[in-house]
Amino acid sequence: MTDASPDDPHSPAVCLDVGSCWTKAVLVLPDGTPAGFAEHPTTPDVLTGVDAAVAAAAAAAGRGRRAAPRVLACSSAGGALRLAVVGAETLIATEAGHRVCRSAGARVVGVHPGPLETDAVLELSSRRPGAVLLLGGADGADPAVLLHNAGRLARTRGHWPVLLSVDDDARADALGLLLAGGRAVTTCPNVTPQPGRIVAGPARDAVAALYARHVLGAGTGRFGALVHSATHAAVGTGAGVLARLTGTEVLVVDVGSATTDVHRSGPGPGPAAATVEGDLGVRDGAVGVLTEAQTEGVVDPVEADLLGPAVAALQESRATVPADRGAAAEDRRLAAIAAVVALRRHLRHTGVLADPAHPGTGDTPVDAGEIGLVVLTGGVFRQRDAAGLAAAARTVRHDAVLAPLLARAEVRVDSESVLAPAGLLAAHGREVAAGGLLAEHLTG
Repeated sequence: MTDASPDDPHSPAVCLDVGSCWTKAVLVLPDGTPAGFAEHPTTPDVLTGVDAAVAAAAAAAGRGRRAAPRVLACSSAGGALRLAVVGAETLIATEAGHRVCRSAGARVVGVHPGPLETDAVLELSSRRPGAVLLLGGADGADPAVLLHNAGRLARTRGHWPVLLSVDDDARADALGLLLAGGRAVTTCPNVTPQPGRIVAGPARDAVAALYARHVLGAGTGRFGALVHSATHAAVGTGAGVLARLTGTEVLVVDVGSATTDVHRSGPGPGPAAATVEGDLGVRDGAVGVLTEAQTEGVVDPVEADLLGPAVAALQESRATVPADRGAAAEDRRLAAIAAVVALRRHLRHTGVLADPAHPGTGDTPVDAGEIGLVVLTGGVFRQRDAAGLAAAARTVRHDAVLAPLLARAEVRVDSESVLAPAGLLAAHGREVAAGGLLAEHLTG
């Protein structure tokens, strides 16, 4: 068999989503009918799992076809961006790191205050960071510790880039040290310009850009030629198609193993909004879900204790699937909690909700508009337990913070995982197939 023409919307396509734990493939016919589904644990070399999933899904096309289905691929194989923070003082560095990571696809994996010495450098390296945020204190502060740390990071082995967020007076010297050591550097305005004040926006945007490059995973060779977009971009495109089909504002929450993404899209030409929570997921991010849910008051201490053993097991197991109905229920509950926390964060980040943790920011919420549809998607929701999925939807609908905004919205569960494939189809000029796929499974 030979590959179908890349521009032929009348041929079937295999829509491939390479996740950090699972690789999923669905064969879609030109009218949007799904004709085959397969999944495989994401393999260390990525391609073994890709080939297995694609072959299994494409087999549904039948032997009589003269051309192999076109493969349309997206990836989140890189998972969340692991960010280490190096700063002058523990509390401010910790808070700055978490604020910078929030909604930008990253999570803090270590905070290293004061001058970096050998033990601290070894600990930082052991955290396997994907990037390092280097802080220098308030504007006008003594740059001695910053320059010491820049020199140590420049000499430390590892391929991670440095995000340099310091005051203007010290930036050139710190940058020179880092570049002299061959370190890749992104600069941005000072996150901590005054004592006790954190300005996270510019650094958060820089982290989001680093995440966008990181999340694809292995970006060279055959895999790099196959994958040109991130999974969150495909889901966002699918959300846009769904909004146009339904003629309403749509919120999509994609709960993954390592991250939870939220997309908001309307039926008109206005801009869409998207956030990626790097500390919320049902495998690598499971501990973060439980921690943040307690902070937000979504779960009480009793439930947290009950879920604790399951969360610890999920964090370690990665690509495991629930072994029984009880484990499946815990999976769904964790996913529903992640969706609630991610939705709250998204609505705060976009100004719809005020942020009680940071008074003065977003105290005058913007108009939320008419949210008509909320969709929960992600592999964890690909289950056949209708009652369990309905319970997950109710968790979102009846959340105390979200309920007023979702009063007229319908909450649906994408139990067939069609949103990412629909987005891939639409991005490759297959609007008919994308619309047919969503109409069959999410708008009926």
